[in-house]
Amino acid sequence: MKPQEGRKRVIIEEIQPSVDAGRYPAKRVLGDQVEVTAAIFGDGHDHLGGRLLFRHSSERTWQNQYSTFKEMGNDLWSASFTVDRAGLWYFTIEAWVDHFDTWLSDFGKRLAAQRDSEQDIPLALEIGAGHLETLSSRAKGDDKKLLKEAATSLRGLAAEKWATYDLPLVGTAEGAGMLQSSVIETAAKYPNLPFATRYEKEIPLWVDRKRAQYSSWYELFPRSCSPVAGQHGTFRDVEARVPEIAAMGFDVLYLPPIHPIGVNFRKGKNNAVSAQPGDVGSPWAVGAIEGGHTEILPELGTFNDFDALLKTAKQNGMELALDIAFQCAPDHPWVKAHPAWFIQRPDGSIQYAENPPKKYQDIYPLNFESSDWRGLWDALYKVFKFWVDRGVRIFRVDNPHTKALPFWEWCIAEIHETAPDALFLAEAFTRPHVMYSLAKGGFTQSYTYFTWRNTKADLQEYFEEICNAPVADFFRPNVWPNTPDILHAQLQIEEPVERRSMFMQRVILAATLSANYGIYGPSYELCDWRPAKPAAGKTSSEEYMDSEKYQIRAWDLKDPISIAPLIMQLNQIRKANVALQANSGLHFHDAENDQILCYSKTTADKANSILVAVNLDAKNEQACFVELDLVALGLQEGTPFEVEDLLTGARYEWNGTRNYVALKPALPAHIFRINRT
Repeated sequence: MKPQEGRKRVIIEEIQPSVDAGRYPAKRVLGDQVEVTAAIFGDGHDHLGGRLLFRHSSERTWQNQYSTFKEMGNDLWSASFTVDRAGLWYFTIEAWVDHFDTWLSDFGKRLAAQRDSEQDIPLALEIGAGHLETLSSRAKGDDKKLLKEAATSLRGLAAEKWATYDLPLVGTAEGAGMLQSSVIETAAKYPNLPFATRYEKEIPLWVDRKRAQYSSWYELFPRSCSPVAGQHGTFRDVEARVPEIAAMGFDVLYLPPIHPIGVNFRKGKNNAVSAQPGDVGSPWAVGAIEGGHTEILPELGTFNDFDALLKTAKQNGMELALDIAFQCAPDHPWVKAHPAWFIQRPDGSIQYAENPPKKYQDIYPLNFESSDWRGLWDALYKVFKFWVDRGVRIFRVDNPHTKALPFWEWCIAEIHETAPDALFLAEAFTRPHVMYSLAKGGFTQSYTYFTWRNTKADLQEYFEEICNAPVADFFRPNVWPNTPDILHAQLQIEEPVERRSMFMQRVILAATLSANYGIYGPSYELCDWRPAKPAAGKTSSEEYMDSEKYQIRAWDLKDPISIAPLIMQLNQIRKANVALQANSGLHFHDAENDQILCYSKTTADKANSILVAVNLDAKNEQACFVELDLVALGLQEGTPFEVEDLLTGARYEWNGTRNYVALKPALPAHIFRINRT
C-alpha cells in the first residue's frame, strides 16, 4: 500500500526514554533535564534536521527545541528538555531532509576544492539563494528580511561570476567562506515540515515531585507508642514521638493499617490461630463492626487526632504514609453488603486467604474476577480518594501483586487526575516481571530483593540492574533491611557485638546504595533479632518472636545496643550530599577482597562524589586495595585528592587509582566525600 506522502524520506527509531515502546510512561522528577535520544536516518548523503516536541498533558500546543538537537554519530541524535510541572508529559520527534544545510556543507567543499578542480561556484551560489528564498517564504518579520537579503547577496555574487577562493563571504567555517552565523541559525528555524517525518507515537513521561526520588522512611506501630508498657498507644502518642523521629533525619513516617481490626477469627500472639482475651489482632485484618477502610480503630483515637498527627508531621518536615491493604476481615462491612466481591466455596462459606501450608483465617481476599468487578474497582478507588481528600499523599500498598494488574493502572491514574503529587510504594516481594509491571502501571516506588542480596557479587549485580536503564526508567527501588514480615537469617545473631555490626552494615548499605530507603523503626534501632522459630537445617523463620503484627510491644529506645546515633548520622550525610539523593550516579569499583564492597555516587556535574567501602563480614576485620575508576569520580590521573570519612571525620590524601582500606566490624564502613584540591 502506498503511503499518503512518499516524499517523507526520514526514518525515526529507538526513541529513549521509552518503556515498552511507549506503552507506559518513563519516570522523572520535577526539575529533571530529560535527555531524549533516537536513531534518525534517511537515504543518501543529505543532511538531516530535527526537533524535539514536548508538552505537559494539560497543554495543547507543543513546545520545541531546535538548537539542542544534535547528532551524536552513527545516526544517533539527542536533545533535552526540562520538566517544570508534575504530572503526565508527552514528547515526540520530527525530522526532515535539510536541503539548505546539505548545500552549505557541499558549498564549503566546493570552495576548498576549486584550486585543484573545476567547480561551478556561481551555479552553486544560485542554488543556495534558491534554498534561502524557500526558507524566507516560511519566515516572518526580521527573519524573513534577513533570509531574503542573504539570498539576494548570493545571487549578486553569482551574477558577478564570483569564483575566487580568496574572496570569502562574511565569516568562516571549516576553512571555507560561509554565510554569517545569524543567517545559518535563522535558516534552521524554518525547516521544510510538509516533508518532515513525525514519529508515529507521542511518548508518555510521568513527572513526580522530588520525594519520589529521595526519601527516608520510618515505620512504627501506633499501638506500641504508649509511654506506659502494655497500654494501647494512640495517635497522640505517635504525635509526641514525631519531633524525635524527624530529628533522626526521617522524612516519611509510615503507619501500618489504622482501621478497625476484625474480631471473628482474630489471630493471637505469635500468630496463634485463636486469640485470647485482650489480644489486639493483626492490623492487616481490616474491618469490624465499626467500619472498614475509611474508618479508624477507636483505640487509636479520632479523625481529629489523625488530623493533628498529619499537621505535626508536616510542621516537622515529615509526611505520613498510610498502609492500604485491600483485604477484609470476616466482619468487614463489605462481606455482608457485597458477597460477590469474595470467592464462595462449595459449602457456601467465603474463601479465606491461604498460601499453603499457611492459612490466614482472619483475612478474606477480594475476587477480581467478580461479576461486580466494576463496583469493586470503584469502591477500592474511593478508599484512596477518601484519604487523599483527608490530606494523605503517600501510600504503602500491601501485596499489590495479588490484585489485578489492570486495576492498579486504572486506579493510580484516576487518583493522579486530581492529585498528581500522590506517591505509591508497592510492597511486592514477587517475581521480577510482576514487580516491574506494577512499576510500569503507576507505582512510584517498590520494595526490592535487597533483603536477600547478601554477597558482594549479588549486591553489585542487583543494583546495577535496577539503577540503570532500561529498568531505572520506570522502577524506583525503596530499600529496607527489615520489615515486620521479614527478619532475614543474616540478622538473627545472638552474639551482641557481631549482631550490632551486621545491623550497622545493612543499614549503611541501604542508605547509600539507594536514594529511597526505610527501616522498621524501633525493631531495627534496637537490633531485634529473635526469630519465631529457630533455624531448621539451612533455613529459619523470617517471622519475629513476639511479632508486633499480633501484639503490643514496649521498646526501650535507650538500650545501649541501639544504633540510632548511626542512623541519624546516615540521614544527615544523605541530606548534605546531593549525590546520595539519586541512583543515576551509582558506580562500582574493584576491591581485591570478596568481603569488601566499594561503590560511589557522583552528581552529573562531578561537584559531589561519595565513595563507600563496606565490610560485609560482621566477625572479622577485612582490608584490601581498591582500584578506583577515576573518570567516574571526575578525577584526573596524577592529581592528588582528599577523602574525608563522614562517619569519623578522618581525612586522608590519596593519589591515583590504587588505594588501601581496612575496616573493623565495630564500624564496618567508610563513607568518604571526595574533596578536590
